Amino acid sequence: MAGLTAARALAEAGRSVTVLEAAPRVGGRIFTMRKESEMIELGAEFIHGKPPELWSLIEETGLETYESAGPHLSYEDGRLVFGAREEAEEDARFAVLEKLEAWTGPDLTFADYLAQQPFSDELRESAIGYVEGFNAADHRVIGIAALGMQQAAEDQIEGDRLFRIRSGYDSLPDFLARKFTEAGGTLLLDTLVERIEWSRGNVVVSASVAAQVAVHRAAQLVVTVPLGVLQQGSIEFVPVPPPIHEAHRLRMGHVRRFTLLFRPEFWRTLAASLPAQILAQAPGAEASSAGFSFLFAFDQMPPVWWTSHPAPGDSLTGWVGGPRSETLAAFTAVQLGELACETLAQVLAVPPESIRAALLACYTHDWSRDALAFGAYSYVPAGALDACSKMTIPAENTLFFAGEHTDTTGHWGTVHAAIRSGLRAAQQVLSASARDAQSAAD
Repeated sequence: MAGLTAARALAEAGRSVTVLEAAPRVGGRIFTMRKESEMIELGAEFIHGKPPELWSLIEETGLETYESAGPHLSYEDGRLVFGAREEAEEDARFAVLEKLEAWTGPDLTFADYLAQQPFSDELRESAIGYVEGFNAADHRVIGIAALGMQQAAEDQIEGDRLFRIRSGYDSLPDFLARKFTEAGGTLLLDTLVERIEWSRGNVVVSASVAAQVAVHRAAQLVVTVPLGVLQQGSIEFVPVPPPIHEAHRLRMGHVRRFTLLFRPEFWRTLAASLPAQILAQAPGAEASSAGFSFLFAFDQMPPVWWTSHPAPGDSLTGWVGGPRSETLAAFTAVQLGELACETLAQVLAVPPESIRAALLACYTHDWSRDALAFGAYSYVPAGALDACSKMTIPAENTLFFAGEHTDTTGHWGTVHAAIRSGLRAAQQVLSASARDAQSAAD
């Protein structure tokens, strides 16, 4: 999204722009799969709050959205209950994070910060679970300066509200790609950049295309690959620009998520087996989709689940972020489906055989092992908050870096952070070109 945003802005400003995309599709870590009427998101899924850049794009596309607003269920002490207790714990967790907004001490890791505070063990574990799950981070690494900044940023955009795009998230990058090419831009897919040689005002990019080397030349280059790719050294920079050194100060978070697709009768069977006040059919859903949005089972694996509610659907998504996700790192889709059946059987108090019989398929994408990502999304370690802003400083007005990891507004790991960074990089390119043109005229 960062690359497409920057490319469109530059093309519409009259610049000659070529996008080199390593994958056979656009969108990066937005990856939508369609199975009949189901929209299965394998990457980004939710729109977090009301960030203006993202909503401006959505309004331009005319895409229909809906808010994920439904009951939360919680598995506690061996039984499934309404989310009242979970909501109280959520308020307590947010109170912990909100305290960080006013923190003026040194930038500690979240673990070190918790060790200094008089929190109960229960609250401490709950806060750790939330920070690791939401940020895909290790609480022993992530910094409280970034957490405080993130909390303030979330408050500004109503970040606790979640929305979805009804036609699938990939509708957004597809729209951007179309607008980019309509503006005269060139989009090259299956083009894997391997080497970037540069000096002021001159860039030579070597890419692999169908096992052949293709060379592209330009005066300026915007680099929008994920942080994990920069850290792996998958692209050789000659010479190495300062933003690459800053990239190594940040961290790439890891997540394992998977989506189960069920036969429609699964929800009817489930609803019949549970008390009506716990689980009800979604209004107008024609016996598909459950009448709850989220299910929390923090002592299980995975600990977080969600449905498509209030939209009808026959899918259920499991999520585990941070270090806990490493236990599922080598699991195949089939193994994840089997684990899910066992966990759901315990949480929902139904025979595992009935869940297996209703399960049509399990879908997943391993972003941590994807060579075009090497992780889910970024987070900021203690002491590295300045690395993001330093990554936004152009190298000799020739190399410009964008992507959610370069965000300076506290929205790391989000689609709107990627969009903001793309707009910023495009403006930097245009400003640098204007300065160079003025210097030449003088």
